[in-house]
Amino acid sequence: MNSLSPGAAHPEKQSVYSRQAPEPIGSYSQGVRSGGFVWLSGQIGIDPATGNLTGGIEEQTTRAMENQKAVLTASGLTFADVVQTRIYLTSMSDFTAVNRIYSTYFTDTFPARSTVQVAGLPKDALVEIEMIAEKR
Repeated sequence: MNSLSPGAAHPEKQSVYSRQAPEPIGSYSQGVRSGGFVWLSGQIGIDPATGNLTGGIEEQTTRAMENQKAVLTASGLTFADVVQTRIYLTSMSDFTAVNRIYSTYFTDTFPARSTVQVAGLPKDALVEIEMIAEKR
């Protein structure tokens, strides 16, 4: 019977931070690395330069994806490393617009994904996107 070393059973947890993504608006990290995975917190369409929410659904989706790109870059990863995403919408009628923009960020196999409608998001955002990536 093999036994795992404590480090292998419980890999170190490290916070990931990018100045090119908005400052967290709560008690959370932009991302957390553990083992070969990085869990990226949900991003809404906040412009990191101003701290303000951007315009309509297309602008918010683009900004949320750019914010995630910044956190991925700080992790040494790209969208090609993303294995799962979750998209939260305040209206399913925005699904087509979000999907069109979202799909332009992936050139390889698309990650697994869930999309759900929610009653509300922080700062009255229209969309929030979270991700899980794995160093390959």
